[in-house]
Amino acid sequence: MSSVLLSVNNLVKTYGTRKAVDGVSFRVLAGQTVGLLGPNGAGKSTIVGMLCGLLAPDAGDIVLGGERVAPGAAAVKRRIGVVPQDLALYDDLSALENLKLFGALYGLRGKQLAERIETVLGQVNLADRARDKPATYSGGMKRRLNIAAALMHDPQLLILDEPTVGVDPQSRNAIFDTLEALQAQGKALIYTSHYMEEVERLADHIVIIDHGKVLADESPASLHSRLAAQAALRVELAEPAHASLLDGLRAHRGVISLSCDALSADGVALDIGLAQAADALPVMGWLQQAGCRPLHFATARTSLEDIFLALTGRSLRD
Repeated sequence: MSSVLLSVNNLVKTYGTRKAVDGVSFRVLAGQTVGLLGPNGAGKSTIVGMLCGLLAPDAGDIVLGGERVAPGAAAVKRRIGVVPQDLALYDDLSALENLKLFGALYGLRGKQLAERIETVLGQVNLADRARDKPATYSGGMKRRLNIAAALMHDPQLLILDEPTVGVDPQSRNAIFDTLEALQAQGKALIYTSHYMEEVERLADHIVIIDHGKVLADESPASLHSRLAAQAALRVELAEPAHASLLDGLRAHRGVISLSCDALSADGVALDIGLAQAADALPVMGWLQQAGCRPLHFATARTSLEDIFLALTGRSLRD
């Protein structure tokens, strides 16, 4: 069992009459990746600001390896690396010069600085472009250099805020490979993103925040068990779905939920929530026996996005 590296205890942060963070608590273990999720305005940015020691909580505390994280606690803040959403790079300096600067800010000099630069460039696969300026880099390469800068002082905890915004699929996959390697080395990661599929791939624990409160703090498997439907079947039919057909489907074994949307002409699309993926085949057989003519069908597992929307609602957030 991994030890607790970070403990967040009953954090509260208020701006005027608005409580942005309201009693938030969670833990991060060594070698664990925690996905920190929430709609716009949920309080994530305020929480990240406090985790980094940039904001002081009004109440509660943050403890990293036995030391409190606070704006003035320079020693413990050195154990944290931050990858901000906005690129923190100097375009007119080479990648090598950027990393020398960030390393020097953490007191690295001489051989130790050179060794860290070589290590982090290798970790993000940019060793062959070390003498080029970020101005000549693609968006994905800039994101990877941003990660390298955050790793210069070899932090125990890496906080990543939307680290793949605007990158192509190949660069995104390269970033994932880097983060998974860091986790395997025992680094703890906190990962915030609006891309649910990224969190599904990377996180072994998920914290969902809304209105400043924790709605979920558990493993992906535990989160999935919150939804009655564990799989989905979408069937497009060439003809209307009469009430008797829909009632028969709702009564079929394994069917948890059912919705019906109109297609072009007289066709409909049936979205069927299933107790398990194995229920899809019997349902399809029943539809054929009922005389239905499927134009197309597809199965899927319920996703983290389904769970997120179930917990936080589907209303548009500004």
